[in-house]
Formats: sequence, structure tokens, C-alpha cells
Amino acid sequence: MSMAPEHAPTMARLSLAQRLAPWMPVLLVPLLVVAGLLAIPNTSSWLTLTVSGLAMGMMIFLMASGLTLVFGLMDVINFGHGAFVSVGAFVGVSVLLMLGGMTGAPSLALNLAAMGLAVIGAMLATGAMGWAFEKVIVKPVYGHHLKQILVTMGGLIVVEQLIIVLWGPEEIYISRPEALKGAITFAGAALEKYRLVAVGLGLVVFAAMRWTLRRTKIGLIVRAGVENGEMVQALGYRLRLVFVGVFIAGSALAGLGGVMWGLYQEVVSAHMGNQAMILIFIVVIIGGLGSVEGCFIGALLVGLMQNYVAFLEPKVALISNIGLMVAILMWRPMGMIPVVKAK
Repeated sequence: MSMAPEHAPTMARLSLAQRLAPWMPVLLVPLLVVAGLLAIPNTSSWLTLTVSGLAMGMMIFLMASGLTLVFGLMDVINFGHGAFVSVGAFVGVSVLLMLGGMTGAPSLALNLAAMGLAVIGAMLATGAMGWAFEKVIVKPVYGHHLKQILVTMGGLIVVEQLIIVLWGPEEIYISRPEALKGAITFAGAALEKYRLVAVGLGLVVFAAMRWTLRRTKIGLIVRAGVENGEMVQALGYRLRLVFVGVFIAGSALAGLGGVMWGLYQEVVSAHMGNQAMILIFIVVIIGGLGSVEGCFIGALLVGLMQNYVAFLEPKVALISNIGLMVAILMWRPMGMIPVVKAK
């Protein structure tokens, strides 16, 4: 009997491109920041635009993060997500108007407390609304994408009309809390105080969501349900309750984003959520269905791209994010960090 030839196992050496591939979505943000620095010769202008872009991206992430989880876990195309943004903005602004004494005081602590109460009120209202929306509108059309589009769009229109009935058809202008008005100067650049707060809040929410999804049992069930819902149900978990919980949480996050977006624009209207849906869907698509990390990176790219291009070529700013989406989908057709396969 002949002996098998001796051979030593060999490990294929990965090329630099292969080693960098998993990190490329993360690297896109600093690459875009560097590209902005090269395109904008004035350093102070570049720094101001960068902070503005990051703040805008954080607020878009707050509005879009719930939708990407609903997409990934529930396979629901919710075109009515903008309704929660609008309702959250109106409830939050109403609370702030009632707390005029706190928002008008030159105390940062009182101003942040007023904003906290406004955010809590908005999240409670939109969370309750999300529970009713899922039960009445979304539940009967699970698994039917065309019907989902039609009924959720109908729900959005109904909610917009209810806002007009309750708050009136006119836009409501709102001033930011006193201590958050104006800007601070850093390295010759004017950085708006409110936008710095928005950046900090966005980072806190992202860290909290990532910790919940990665370190807790409910997060494990959610991530498992995104990848293989049938197996999770076979193990005895009530995935239906998880569906409802995720929908409520996503609606509450949209309400939070609505408050921040309303203060960012300093005006709220019944159609503001519908108008924001274009940016929200772009972020969800380029980030990858069900991916919080992809949604976060996509939101930062959209915010930075919008601010840089608007400064350099204002006429091109209207289509800059569409171009960004096309470029990323040509590179990665399922988004930057997809969690689920296209269904």
C-alpha cells in the first residue's frame, strides 16, 4: 500500500483589498470628510459644514433607524413612517410652547430639561400611535407588499389630515431653547450649539441601540428574527410580540427624530414627515435592510454629502444624494451592511 504524499497545509494570503473590504463602509465617512477638506480650501468653512453634516445625519438616523428594523424584522414596507415624524414634532413643539418659562431661561440645565420632557412626550405619543397603527393598518397586510404600500400611504394621509384638524393648517414656528441659540467659535469656525447637541444625542442613541441589539437577550431575539424568523418561532419565542415591540420602538424613535428635526428647521408642518421620507428611504436602502450600523453610516454620508455639495454647487445638491445612492448600489446592490437577503 502506497503512502499518501506528505504535504503541509497552506493558508492563502489575503490581499490588501480583501482585508479592507469588510471595513470599507466604515471608511467611507472619513474618506468623504477628507474629500470635503480637499474640495473646500477654507478650513473654517469645512469644519462648519462637517459639523452641520454630522448633525443632519444624526437626525436622519434617529428618524430612519426604526424603519430599517421594521423592514428587516417584519418585512413591512411602511410608507406611513413619516406620520410618526410629524406627530412627534407637533407633540414636542406643543410641550415646548407650554414650557416657555424653561426654554426662555438662559440656563442650559433648564433648557435641556424642557427638551427632555418634549422628547418623552413625543416618544410616548408616537409609541402609542405605532401600537394602534400596527394593529389596525399593518397587521392585516403582512406578506403583501403592494397592499402595505397602499394602506400605509393611506394611513399617512389620514394622520396628516388629523394633524391639520388638531393643530390647524398653518406652519408653527418654534424658537430653540435660549441656551442652545447661537454658535461657539472653534478654530475660526462657527459651530451651532444645537447641532452639537444633535450630534451628541445621535451618538448616544446609536450606542444604546447597538448595545441593546448586541448585549441583551431581546436584542439577540430581534437579530435572530431578522435572519431566520421561522427558527426563532420554532424555539418557542413569541415573535409576534417582538414584532409589535419593534414597531412601537421604531415609531417612538421617529417621534424623537421629529422633535429634533423640527427644532433644526425651526418650523413644523403636517407634511414635514412626508418630505423627510425621501432622505429616510435613501438611508435605509444604502445602509442595508435591517442594519442599524448601515443606517448610521448611510445617514452620516447623506448629511455630509448634502452640506458639502450645497456649499460647492447648490444646483447639484438636489440630486447629490440620489447620485450617492446609485453609486453605492452599483458597488453593493444589497446596501453597505445588509442583514437580510432581499425578499
